Amino acid sequence: MPKTIRELADELKVSKQTIQYHYQRLPTKNQQKDSQGKNMISLTAERIIRDKVAKPLVAKDQQIGSKKATKDSKENNELIFTLRREIEELKYQLDKQLATKDQQISSKDRQLDQLTKLIDQQQQLQLAIVAENRQLKEHVQKLSGFVGTSKSNQKVQSTENNSIQNKGRDDKQGKKKVPQSGNIQKDAPKNKAHKNWWHFW
Repeated sequence: MPKTIRELADELKVSKQTIQYHYQRLPTKNQQKDSQGKNMISLTAERIIRDKVAKPLVAKDQQIGSKKATKDSKENNELIFTLRREIEELKYQLDKQLATKDQQISSKDRQLDQLTKLIDQQQQLQLAIVAENRQLKEHVQKLSGFVGTSKSNQKVQSTENNSIQNKGRDDKQGKKKVPQSGNIQKDAPKNKAHKNWWHFW
């Protein structure tokens, strides 16, 4: 069914003048008019006009597409550049953190080594103190054994000395005092005066 210029322009989404331009350049056999004298587009004419209108549209679309692709490519390149920069920054920060952690770990290792050495020294000192305490105890026991034997010797000697001295005294006293049975009262003091407090004046 033939179409009007307006109908084809609306269908192809181009201006009425564009369709009019291509219609006038058609061969005269493809140009038709209706009973009122309006231009009508047959199916053959429509195909020819579509081809002519579509080629610039395709070329225009290709240009738009290539511009859009170029723009998208630029945006993608910028995005890729930004992402790479962020990745490098994150990698740098991660390397820095790992270096800090390595330093902290090595510091802790040194502290552990020092603590281990101190613990070993402390254990050695304790063993030395225990050995020294044993030696001192043995020495004290030997000394107390010597002191005990010397005290017992002294006690024995003092006991022997005391018994010898006591025997000598008893012998002396026995010679001096020989009790006489009749003179017991004579040995008591004769002049024992009772002194009262008034005698002191």
